[in-house]
Amino acid sequence: MNRVACLYALLALFSPALYAAPVTYTIAPEKTSIGLSWRAFGHDFSQATLRGVTGTVTLNHDEERDDHIDVTIPVATLVASNRLLTWQLKSDLFFDAEHYPQIHFVSSRVASMGGADYRIFGLLTVKDVSRPVVMLATLDSGQAFDPASDSLTLHASTAISRTAFRVDRLVGVVDDRVNIALTIAAEVKRPLSSPLISSR
Repeated sequence: MNRVACLYALLALFSPALYAAPVTYTIAPEKTSIGLSWRAFGHDFSQATLRGVTGTVTLNHDEERDDHIDVTIPVATLVASNRLLTWQLKSDLFFDAEHYPQIHFVSSRVASMGGADYRIFGLLTVKDVSRPVVMLATLDSGQAFDPASDSLTLHASTAISRTAFRVDRLVGVVDDRVNIALTIAAEVKRPLSSPLISSR
């Protein structure tokens, strides 16, 4: 009898049902934005925003290796503080939206730092150049990830060298360092329940 009880206990210990399944959230483009900021002429502070972001955020409360973030950003949505700067940033002076219409980020690891804080490691691709980046991120709730929640908002930030991604024009005028701030809102897409069919 004791052997049977031990066997059941061992099976229960390794049962997948005891571990939370990963939850995948689909990014809501209308609630998500990417902010860029940099200095020009040594002192002026410039900004731009990108929207229309798509992708997914997958988190597992119990298994870090399941965590994954994949984000695609359309360069055509970029808007700066004035029309001239917007045009310049989209042109071949900088991002060259005509030939490189998307910016892409995919995580290689999402490390929980405790509570609502994460460190996100991954590859950022701009103008077909991929470089490793590390982002510091915090859940908007200020609390640890809740797998029962149907939505989440993640704030993340990092800084890159623009010349490392072949965005290398006007180096003497525009600083090399570009700060990136992301606000990612995402929701679980539940399957729609089928309507009841009358037997009559």
